[in-house]
Amino acid sequence: MKLRELVRGDAARCAELEMQLFAGETPWSKENFELEFQQPYNFYLGVEDENQLIGYAGIGLRGHAEDPEFEILTIGTDPAHQRRGVARMMMDNICHIADLKRAPIFLEVRVGNDPAIEMYKAYGFVHLGIRRNYYQPSGADAHTMKRDISTAHTAENTSEKP
Repeated sequence: MKLRELVRGDAARCAELEMQLFAGETPWSKENFELEFQQPYNFYLGVEDENQLIGYAGIGLRGHAEDPEFEILTIGTDPAHQRRGVARMMMDNICHIADLKRAPIFLEVRVGNDPAIEMYKAYGFVHLGIRRNYYQPSGADAHTMKRDISTAHTAENTSEKP
C-alpha cells in the first residue's frame, strides 16, 4: 500500500467510493471532489494498492495562521479493504500534519459508526456533542469530536528550548 496526494484524476474514483460508502446520504460527486481538490487550504490524500485507489481523506486548514485548526472533511475506505490499516495510514498522516502545525483536529462521524468512533478515540479524539440531523437526506445525527494538540509533539518542542 502506498500513501500519496490526490490529484484531479482521482476524483472519479473518490466519487465511486462515496457512492458505495454513503449511498443513503448525499455522496460527493466527481465535480465536488474536483472543486475540493482546488481549494488552497484543503489537502487530500489517498492510499492505493496495486495501482487502485482504495482510500481517500481530506482535511481543511481553518482559523488564523497563528492559531490554526484542522477539520477532517471526508475519509473513506473501499469496503473490500476495510479493517486492513488503510484508514489508520491516512489518520497517521493527518495527525502528523496537525502536530507539525500544533493544531487541534475536528470531525463529525455518524452516530452508530462504532468502528470509526473507536479508531478516532485511539487517536485521542474526544466527544464534544451531537449534531442533530447532520446527514441528509436520512436525518442521521453525528458526533462532533476533537483531538487536541498532541502532547507528544508539544513535549518534543519544549525539550528543544534553551
